[in-house]
Amino acid sequence: MLPIEPVIGWADRPAHAVVADVRWYLDGRDARAAYESGHVPGAVFVDLDRDLAGHGHDATDGRHPLPTSEQFAASMGALGIGDDSTVIAYDDTGGMTAARLVVMLRMLGRRAALADGGLAAFGRELETGAGAPRSPAIFTPQPWPPGRLASADEAAAAGADHHGRLLDARARERFTGEVVSIDPRPGHIPGATSAPWSAVLDPATGRFRSPDDLSAHYRALGVGDQTDVVVSCGSGVSACANVLGMERAGLPAPRLFVASFSGWGADPDRAVETGLGRTPEPSGPSPEDA
Repeated sequence: MLPIEPVIGWADRPAHAVVADVRWYLDGRDARAAYESGHVPGAVFVDLDRDLAGHGHDATDGRHPLPTSEQFAASMGALGIGDDSTVIAYDDTGGMTAARLVVMLRMLGRRAALADGGLAAFGRELETGAGAPRSPAIFTPQPWPPGRLASADEAAAAGADHHGRLLDARARERFTGEVVSIDPRPGHIPGATSAPWSAVLDPATGRFRSPDDLSAHYRALGVGDQTDVVVSCGSGVSACANVLGMERAGLPAPRLFVASFSGWGADPDRAVETGLGRTPEPSGPSPEDA
C-alpha cells in the first residue's frame, strides 16, 4: 500500500476512507452517547475498551493492554475495516484517543491517519443517531511487531540510558505525583522525562504543530535521529499522540510501552519517582540538518 501521512486535514482525506470516531473519556462519560448526539456523517464508532484493548490480563499489563491480533482483526472486520481500507480517525480532544487506533493500524502497515483538529475542525453538519452499520470486511490477523513495542524492562532501560529517552505523555501534575487521579501510585517510572501529549498541539488552533515545530519540541526533550525512544503514559493511549508527533516531525517511530504507568505502578517490585524527573538534554541537529 502507498503510505499516508500520520496526520492529515479533513479536506485531504481520501473519498473512500473509513472514518472512525474514537472518542473516550477518562472521567467515565459515555462516548457512545456522545457519538449518537453528533458525529461525522458515515463514521463508525470505535469503542476503545472493547475494540482496541484486551481483557482478563494481569494488573501489570495495564488498563488497556493490546488485544490479541485475532481479537483486533475481528473487531476491525466487524466495523467494516478491511485489509485494503484507509482509515481516518478522530476524537474531540485533538487526538488523545484516536491516535491509539491510528498507531495500532500503522504498526501493522495499514493506511491510517489522524484527522487534524478532530471533530471541532470538521466544519460541516453532523449526523445523529446510531449510524448505519457497514458491511463486514476481511481484516487478516497479523502479529504485533515486537520492534514497535517495549517491555517494562526495556522502558526502564530507555530511561536509564544516556542515549535513550522514556517520554511520559501524562499531564505534568500526574507525572510529578502532585495529582494521583487514576494512577495506581503517585509519580513516574525512574528516569522518565515529562512529555505531555498535549504539547503536540498548537494551543491556539487545537491542531498538530508543524513538522518543524515538532522536531524542535522533541529535540528539546533530548530526542535525536539515533535516540532509543520509548513512549509511555497512563495506559498506552495518549502516548500514541507522541508516536504520531514524532513521525510527523520526521523522526523514527518510537516504541510503545503499552502497559505504561498503570501496569508499572501495579507491580510492587517496581520503584517509582516523584518530582520533575529526568532533565532533558537537548539534541542537536541531525547530520542532514547541519
